[in-house]
Amino acid sequence: MAKQYDILCRLLLLGDSGVGKTSMLRRFTDSEFDPSHIATIGVDFKMKTLEIDGIKVRVQIWDTAGQERYQTITKQYYRRAQGIVFVYDITDEQSFRHIEKWAGDVDQYAPGKVQKILVGNKSDEELGRRVTQERGSKLAETYEMEFFETSASTSSNISESFTHVTALVLQAHKRDVDNLLGCLDDYLEKVALEDEKGSQGPDNNTRRGCAC
Repeated sequence: MAKQYDILCRLLLLGDSGVGKTSMLRRFTDSEFDPSHIATIGVDFKMKTLEIDGIKVRVQIWDTAGQERYQTITKQYYRRAQGIVFVYDITDEQSFRHIEKWAGDVDQYAPGKVQKILVGNKSDEELGRRVTQERGSKLAETYEMEFFETSASTSSNISESFTHVTALVLQAHKRDVDNLLGCLDDYLEKVALEDEKGSQGPDNNTRRGCAC
């Protein structure tokens, strides 16, 4: 049986405007795909609960605007992120090249313990591909990240990529999580003992005292 614990994991989506970050997020959280949605202004977020290794995790995912004029706003969220999902569009060479810039910003502003993956989105648009899977994999290797190619349109690898980065965050913070769960276990055990003690009548308490 899964433990009924609720742990918050904060993820940040980074990448150029138009690479499909919002579509990925909506596909993951709402199982919806709407290619006509309006571009994100500033920062938006959604929540989804996952179960990983018997632990219930509330995943809060911040969807950032890729436009330059919003980057002062989005950088404020870097320090609070536990996981980063870098996203480029496999049909857009420039968005791939810009990953270097996004990664540099994360190195400068995000905490050292932050977990990162690289995602090449729109893998369903193979005819328009400009970035090979091999190049994406090599770039991820350069930054010591896991690599996924996804499609918000077909839902390919969407759940897998978000679940994987969440699992990386839990693993990186395992000691903190174990301490938290240990505190909860101690608290629940204490409450159970107090309830049990409170359910005993005066006669029971007296008899136990005499037996000593």
